[in-house]
Amino acid sequence: MHSAKHWFPFLSWPKPTPQLLKSEAFAGLSVGLMVIPQGVAYAALAGMPLITGIYASLLPALVAVLFSASPRLSVGPTALTSILVAASLSGMATPGSAEWINLTVWLSLMTGVLQVVLGFARFGWLLNLVSSPVLMAFTQGAGVLIISSQVPALLGFTNGWSSAITGAGIDWASLVFGVVTLVLLVLARRWRPTFPTVLVVVLGAAGLSWALGLEASGTAVVGALPQGLPALFVPSMIDWEVFKQLVLPTLVITLVSFLETASSAKVDNDRSGKRWDQDQDLIGQGLAKVASGLCGAFPTSSSFSRSALNLYAGAQSSWATLVSVAVILAILLLFTPMLHPVPQSVLAAIVVAAVMGLIKPHAFVQLYKIDRVEAATAVVTFVITLLSAPRLYWGVLAGVVMGLSHFLHTRLHPRIIEVGLHADGSLRDRHLWKLPPLANHLYALRMDAELDFAAASTLERAMMEHLSQHPNVAHVCLFAMPINRIDATGVESLAKLEAMLRERGISLHISGMKLPVETVLRRAGCLQAHAGLHMYRTDAEAIAQLRQLETLPADMGWCI
Repeated sequence: MHSAKHWFPFLSWPKPTPQLLKSEAFAGLSVGLMVIPQGVAYAALAGMPLITGIYASLLPALVAVLFSASPRLSVGPTALTSILVAASLSGMATPGSAEWINLTVWLSLMTGVLQVVLGFARFGWLLNLVSSPVLMAFTQGAGVLIISSQVPALLGFTNGWSSAITGAGIDWASLVFGVVTLVLLVLARRWRPTFPTVLVVVLGAAGLSWALGLEASGTAVVGALPQGLPALFVPSMIDWEVFKQLVLPTLVITLVSFLETASSAKVDNDRSGKRWDQDQDLIGQGLAKVASGLCGAFPTSSSFSRSALNLYAGAQSSWATLVSVAVILAILLLFTPMLHPVPQSVLAAIVVAAVMGLIKPHAFVQLYKIDRVEAATAVVTFVITLLSAPRLYWGVLAGVVMGLSHFLHTRLHPRIIEVGLHADGSLRDRHLWKLPPLANHLYALRMDAELDFAAASTLERAMMEHLSQHPNVAHVCLFAMPINRIDATGVESLAKLEAMLRERGISLHISGMKLPVETVLRRAGCLQAHAGLHMYRTDAEAIAQLRQLETLPADMGWCI
């Protein structure tokens, strides 16, 4: 039964009670009313028919809540995933065309299947490939591009950005509706975050637009939206060359969309006091993308803003999502004609208001204070994201490569220091703190890393360089407490160093070696007891004995 609940999380849902359903109904209603206008706006951002934004909010949300481990996430259209879809297909088809829709569905199915496979294979750890600075920089770069793409529609520039230069081709009605909507949404988010401001503003804009006859006067509006449930969409086959062009966007959308999920899921699980099951969420999110594709819609993800609203409104379980799905279903079946007269500048304002929260310049300043290398990686990621538009996924790929390169450089250059005894009793960098040596003719060092193939040569080089510069060294002490793992290369290096020191008549002292590391070394035939090898269980014991070196007999060992 436990295994069944793991693979089918809906079996663990709490039994609904009147008190529970009351709070769930309010949270679900709040999210459901917010996701409809957002979904339509994000569909426009993805270059898809506007109705697909509602389709992507319906069945995918239901599938995700049934199979995800984080039940209070709001799954559906998001700005970041939508802009990635538009960027990935740019130049391959015309936005809104049948070919564009077909390719978008393929993207949704491919990303969904990939996430399901990764989840079943327990590969959730792959999300660690993208560091927080890289994701932050890419998100801000994408946010800038999203806002810049929506500003012409927001301000009623019928000729795009050229209208801002020439002053011609400005629809003043669109400009007024767009700016007023943006101001209202920004103010409401600050003062009344749980109020369904987006829906109220959209309905108000629809009423005013209808009363003023804006559509007849040439203002771009949403137009007619199909009513009823989405039909099953089976995409037509694509050429092998086209499929290969979709592989890289599939990988990036899979990674970025799941990182969006991670940011929300960690908050949800922390509040619930549970461990986050990232692999099960991969499966749930993947199935949601597959469901979205089969509805003829675009890839979905977890919305941080809607998930936060869900938690803020008092959602306690998955029942809140079921309520929001019911709200979306009712609107889809009965009320889509009400969206017909909404000016498209209002949709642009909804996107801009949602994305403005992604732009946080102070994050770069804070990152610079923490780590300059990571700050540089973030800046380069941000710049490449902007310069590579519309193929902005190169930004996150460049960030991943730089992050992994920095990680490898760090692993290949571990911190190895000569230690001395500080006044507070701790062992610290002797040269940094200007400390005296622990004993005469002693080289006491500590390596703060694993002793594996990446670090072994650095340890050898550090020891050999010191011995060549200090030929009077008679004792070497390796404080091994930080070494928690050793591989075959590390064993070979340590054995080589032990043999070299023994040949030179230099005593080797090892302190605080962890049992798993010592076990591997002894299994390999190292650390055999002899007069030149001294082992200590604790650093305190090692320091006490090292201070007596000059008073001890030359052949006395401290083997344990």
